Amino acid sequence: MKNRHQEGEVLSLILNKISALNQLQDVNTILNATLSEARSLTRADAGSIFLVQDGQLEFRHVQNDTLFGKKDAGAALYRNVSIPISEDSIVGFSALTKEIVAIDDVYNISSDVPYKFNESLDRRNNYHTTSILTVPLVSLDNRCLVGVVQLINAQDEQGRVTRFSEQSKIWVRVFSNNAAAIIERSMLNHELILRMVKMAELHDPGETGAHVQRVSAYSVEIYRCWAKKRKIPQDEIIKYCDLLSRAALLHDAGKVGIPDAILKKPGPLTAEEFEEMKLHTVSGAALFVNISSELDQMTHDIVLHHHERWNGRGYPGRLVQEGEQWVRKPLAGKDIPFAARIVALADVFDALSSQRSYKPPWDDEKIYNEIRKDSGEYFDPELVEAFFEITDILHAIQKKFR
Repeated sequence: MKNRHQEGEVLSLILNKISALNQLQDVNTILNATLSEARSLTRADAGSIFLVQDGQLEFRHVQNDTLFGKKDAGAALYRNVSIPISEDSIVGFSALTKEIVAIDDVYNISSDVPYKFNESLDRRNNYHTTSILTVPLVSLDNRCLVGVVQLINAQDEQGRVTRFSEQSKIWVRVFSNNAAAIIERSMLNHELILRMVKMAELHDPGETGAHVQRVSAYSVEIYRCWAKKRKIPQDEIIKYCDLLSRAALLHDAGKVGIPDAILKKPGPLTAEEFEEMKLHTVSGAALFVNISSELDQMTHDIVLHHHERWNGRGYPGRLVQEGEQWVRKPLAGKDIPFAARIVALADVFDALSSQRSYKPPWDDEKIYNEIRKDSGEYFDPELVEAFFEITDILHAIQKKFR
């Protein structure tokens, strides 16, 4: 009777976790939460998650309490790693068969199985993997493989490494099947946003999917660093990142309305052309003028104001009615929406570090000197401070989204 009561409590806990996961929309935020909850259910010290991409398993997220503590994985989060869906590796075999693979000691795997454990990661990170539980993320109808979650080193109540229990395997399978459907939905939403970006790319060769994904990832990491230094509650950080990650992707949506002759001009713009270019902020914001959600509001703010300057010399500013006329006034400092301030820094960093038709990429020293010089002039100084604390993460993002 006691066991049934405990099982009921765990099932209720799983349902609550799934409900909380369903409130999120951004694929990266959902992956982070999925891995965290799966580890919690199985008391796993570490884990990673892979998504199916172009017929392979693409590494997307990692957590490790021993190596990273309770902090985020930092630059390790943006590793470029793909694994074939084949029987050669543990995650590949689990994906191929759509079956759970549980191993009590990876350094003593039976010779009867086709897969092998890759010891190089343990050696490189000075870590010792013992038990592994690899779970395929399969849609509820068992047809579509979304990805694989791999959990490492189950722990007992005293924190000692042990095997994954039979009960934990059942619990994580129930959770993972439901999480797979949520991840699949978020991936479709992400793809729809990238298709909107593709429309801008048809006009502007510099406005690529890789560019907007870098700007989005930079923005999230700058915010995360800023928020943690100010001890913002974790649930608030997760919610804000969930919105910011998606909204930042659309920061230049208004460029679809700018003539090709301006967007594709290889040299500097004339004063008249630059004035027309500025209109992409206003025309883009018009796409989100009917505010019906927090995402609409943040996207509107970013699209309209990501070219504002901390000193008030950016654009487009704000319109103020004086008598019967509307007059454009500067927007400065903390009057600029916070999300727009973040994206302004991320967007300039990417522009300076990227090849453009009118310039080569700048080297790191030149970029850093420029950003330091513009702290308190162009950029929010608090965000610049956060920027310089995560340069290793920013460069990892550059490599991932080339």
